[in-house]
Amino acid sequence: MLSEQNKIPVNIEDELRKSYMDYAMSVIIGRALPDVRDGLKPVHRRVLYAMHELGNDYNKPYKKSARVVGDVIGKFHPHGDTAVYDTIVRLAQDFSMRYPLVDGQGNFGSLDGDSAAAMRYTEIRMARLAHELLADLDKETVDFGPNYDDSLQEPLVLPAKFPNLLVNGSEGIAVGMATKIPPHNLGEVIDALVAIIDDPTIHIDELMALIPGPDFPTAGFILGREGIRQAYETGRGIIQMRARVLVEKDRRTGRERIVVTEIPYQVNKARLIEKIAELVKDRKLEGISDLRDESDRDGIRVVVELKKETIPQVTINQLYKMTPMQSSFGIIMLAIVNGQPRVLTLREVLDRFLDHRKDVVIRRCIFELRKAEERAHILEGFKIALDNLDEVIAIIKGAANPREAKEALIARFGFSERQAQAILELRLHRLTGMEREKILAEYRDILALIERLKEILASEVEIFNIIKQELLDIRERFANPRRTEIIGQVGELSLEDLIVDEDMVVTVSHAGYIKRNAVSLYRAQRRGGKGVTGMRPKEEDFVEQLFVASTHAYILVFTDAGKVYWLKVHEIPQGGRAARGKAIVNLLQLASGETVTSILAVKDFSEGKFIVTATKNGIVKKTDLMAYANPRAGGIIALTIDEGDRLVSTRLTDGSMDLLLASRNGQAIRFSEAEARPMGRTSRGVRGMQLEAGDEVIGMEVVSDTTAATLVTVTENGYGKRTSLEEYRQQGRGGKGIITIKTSDRNGKVVDIKLINDDYDLMFITDGGKVLRTRVADLSIIGRNTQGVRLMVLESGERIVAVAKLAEKDEENGVDDVPEEVDEELSAEEIEPDGDDQI
Repeated sequence: MLSEQNKIPVNIEDELRKSYMDYAMSVIIGRALPDVRDGLKPVHRRVLYAMHELGNDYNKPYKKSARVVGDVIGKFHPHGDTAVYDTIVRLAQDFSMRYPLVDGQGNFGSLDGDSAAAMRYTEIRMARLAHELLADLDKETVDFGPNYDDSLQEPLVLPAKFPNLLVNGSEGIAVGMATKIPPHNLGEVIDALVAIIDDPTIHIDELMALIPGPDFPTAGFILGREGIRQAYETGRGIIQMRARVLVEKDRRTGRERIVVTEIPYQVNKARLIEKIAELVKDRKLEGISDLRDESDRDGIRVVVELKKETIPQVTINQLYKMTPMQSSFGIIMLAIVNGQPRVLTLREVLDRFLDHRKDVVIRRCIFELRKAEERAHILEGFKIALDNLDEVIAIIKGAANPREAKEALIARFGFSERQAQAILELRLHRLTGMEREKILAEYRDILALIERLKEILASEVEIFNIIKQELLDIRERFANPRRTEIIGQVGELSLEDLIVDEDMVVTVSHAGYIKRNAVSLYRAQRRGGKGVTGMRPKEEDFVEQLFVASTHAYILVFTDAGKVYWLKVHEIPQGGRAARGKAIVNLLQLASGETVTSILAVKDFSEGKFIVTATKNGIVKKTDLMAYANPRAGGIIALTIDEGDRLVSTRLTDGSMDLLLASRNGQAIRFSEAEARPMGRTSRGVRGMQLEAGDEVIGMEVVSDTTAATLVTVTENGYGKRTSLEEYRQQGRGGKGIITIKTSDRNGKVVDIKLINDDYDLMFITDGGKVLRTRVADLSIIGRNTQGVRLMVLESGERIVAVAKLAEKDEENGVDDVPEEVDEELSAEEIEPDGDDQI
């Protein structure tokens, strides 16, 4: 028990602070963080040194892992055997280490997260590259220190002929800090080191041209270079990794499948597959029919089978967004420098390695110089002895014992103790003429070596030339091609990068169903005769719009609430030739009560094009197309609509067209769109037509030199007429307009107007569900200020509620040269594109 005089009072706060700091520094320096010089943590260094001491070399038989673990624990690392074996396992995994340092035989785990076999079952030896970390260790190139019980000496750092910190990376969590350094390509890193040696003022941009970024053992992609640059310039950055996928097509079924061949670094493949399965089960991922892992010793192959109408590129994009197939890697280039943890830039890491190699080469030269001088000293004695051989032999023969012989030689020739002892130990066969010449040749060589070593030590240029040659030698023997591909910025990589740009025929039915098909499908079957079916909708439905648009084009969907939604053409389901398609409302996030009023196809957003809208109350607005270039999932405001008003029509213009509006009471106005100045997207607009009380705008058309030459006006009681556009003179915006048709008791109110020519048909739809298709060519052209003719016979109380310009036309005539077995499957309709709504 301590006496009172031996007790020292200590403030508990100070004691806790000191104890915790001691613990923290022990973890930081002695466990969790790598040394910037050899890129190794203490446990890695001890494992490799123990294997070196054990003679567990790459060209010798494997040894049981348990044997090595026992040596490491017993001699250098007094911790649990699991910690040491886990270190060995990771050093042997080719999916964890870009260049494994341990050559393992047996089960060392897998990408699926499987554990390695117990250490009594596996065998190991050093990988060939690991010897380059230990090269020249016996030449006093690094400092040694005592092991945990002062019974042995261990290296405090390895000589390291290559920058292992960058090449294999490192990861560890210390107290209050962490390191996460990605692996890199050996050849690229050595090229950068050589470039620094040749030009110490080299800029980071030139270094990044040589080291474009990390190179992960699992390959895959890195998206963007900004995160890499930030990490290399500051020591911290975040990069995005992405799996490599390809799309295959089953020759038998015609279905497509997604095949994952490379996954991001440190992603568990089994967990990835489980995640995809969970998303499919929860219906967050649709269009997947089967999922299986076909990976083998030749590589990764995860197969995602798709349903028949699923778009592979859309599913790929969803997989990247919702699974670890796209993952982040947060780079923190933290390492121990001169006994302190520091966050380093790329240049600093490379410079610290070169400083270490310079120190190693200098210490190696000093060691070799000392050994050479010691050997030269002995050989110099041999030379003197050989020059005076008879006298030397006589002195040795006349001596009573070796001690007297040594003293006599020293006294006669001035030899040192070591020279005299070496002469006494010289074997008689070395006195033959050939052996005497070998001694003299060795002496000359040693003198030349001493001169060369002194030249090296006197010149920094020579030292760095040696470092450079050693680096190039390692590059020649161990470097291999880059595995990870670096592609454009994250923001630059869109779904379109994965989709072939090709034309599609998009069909929209009157009931709001949409689909797409390749143009080639129609071209291949458009032969003389009946034609092909563009869509087989329900009996009361029909194709109302058909246009050709690129897979990269936008489909702008406008609603009566004045909002606009985006669809990419490639997002529209690709149905069969006779498929109905999918309801547009199921592809968009429409608000409750919203109704689609117009659909426009836009190839790209560019200057000089406009979107013109018209509302029920006669308000028109022209807005630059560029204002609609930033899509949102929930749509954006296309225009501000007054209470009680609603959007009725939307058109694309080039700024030089005329606008033609018609009202329910039979008035129409035509004016130049130049009178409607361009306005902001959220603005209200200006008056396009002055309306009488109770009247409203029912439609708008745009007129240009290429527009159809006639206007068809249809009334609710089944009457209408077709009038030449020449009768609609240009007026000033905001007027009442002129009569387009008389809205008498016979006619009723106007339902719609359509610009159309003889080649198209019109479809009339009544509130009783009846549909009538009429050829436009059958309608004679009559004057504007007339009542028109009967278009459809209606039942009592029945009214026409909608008019559509058909995107399909009848082809009753033509030479039918279609084979009979094919002809039976074809419809009497042939699709023709309607380009009015496409830019």
